[in-house]
Amino acid sequence: MTAAKIDTGLSKSERSNVAGELTKVLADSYAIYLKTHGYHWNVRGPEFFSLHNLLEQQYRDIWGALDDVAERIRALGELAPQGYATFANLTSIKDGDPEKDAQAMLDDLIRDHGTVIGTMRDALTRADEAGDDVSVDLLTQRLAAHEKFAWMLRSSLGSR
Repeated sequence: MTAAKIDTGLSKSERSNVAGELTKVLADSYAIYLKTHGYHWNVRGPEFFSLHNLLEQQYRDIWGALDDVAERIRALGELAPQGYATFANLTSIKDGDPEKDAQAMLDDLIRDHGTVIGTMRDALTRADEAGDDVSVDLLTQRLAAHEKFAWMLRSSLGSR
């Protein structure tokens, strides 16, 4: 059986390059999902209830987006990465530490959202250069979400 030709208006090279950037976005997103979920479980202190709920809203959103990013990689004709070791090799986001206090957890997540935002901006540039409007749209939506998450976390700490 021969594979059907992928005809998206993008060359194989353009599709592969964009998918490569989306792979990094997927790995960073998965890593921050795991950390956010873990901090949701382990946050404690006087603001427990509000932070527990805020982190739940964020990890649920990120979880839903993981599938969108992986499916976009597949639509571009590439295989989506899978497995903890594979993701660990693709991201610079480190595991969370459940021993941290609430402020340190939020500080950690704020830095990591900055990492995800940077990765997304790089991918967005590559997708835009390739004329991949679908990936640009997906990345723009995810970029807005992560910028909002970082703002909410900063505001929870009383920062701008």
